[in-house]
Amino acid sequence: MYSKKEIEKIMEWCEKTKKERNSIYIIERNPFSSEIDWARNIISIEIDRPLSMASKTSLVYDSTSKKLYKFVNGVWAPISLLTQ
Repeated sequence: MYSKKEIEKIMEWCEKTKKERNSIYIIERNPFSSEIDWARNIISIEIDRPLSMASKTSLVYDSTSKKLYKFVNGVWAPISLLTQ
């Protein structure tokens, strides 16, 4: 379902966007919704936004731990744990 290549692509985009914006946290419309199947229903990508504040319909990237999170079954789960 989640390929390592797709996850790395999203994480690279998050790192690039963070460097360009130089902001505390960033909320961007999901640019991968048309090219990555599992990301179609994700409205936005939130970079460095606390999970307690993030929208449950977003992906959240934590740049300090270098992890991408998705809200699944009532909890924020790192996508690396969801890959097969």
